[in-house]
Amino acid sequence: QVQLAESGGGLVQAGGSLRLSCVASGRTFRNYAMGWFRQAPGKEREFVVCISWSGRSTSYADSVKGRFTISRDNAKNTVYLQMNSLKPEDTAVYYCAADHYGLGVTEITDYDYWGQGTQVTVSS
Repeated sequence: QVQLAESGGGLVQAGGSLRLSCVASGRTFRNYAMGWFRQAPGKEREFVVCISWSGRSTSYADSVKGRFTISRDNAKNTVYLQMNSLKPEDTAVYYCAADHYGLGVTEITDYDYWGQGTQVTVSS
């Protein structure tokens, strides 16, 4: 069992930055791939980025490439999402998720555990 808790969301102006954190409970965090997803009002939840258990492999949605960076610290059971050059269309609730296969995948249904989400609002 893994429990996830996101933090770091907030209100920021377009062009600004935020860093989201996701802290996981449980000793097996290092075995899980981690992903960030987001859901805007009236839209389906969508993939943003994922990272393999080792941190050596990452995958980004085209909409965030070059602006967002995922990283993880297995010693701290934490995955981070650095978001730069934020745009109003990045406004959403951001969720972190854990995938026990460890390789890093983009499909929502492949993830076993989810956090409660943190709101990111980007004003124009």
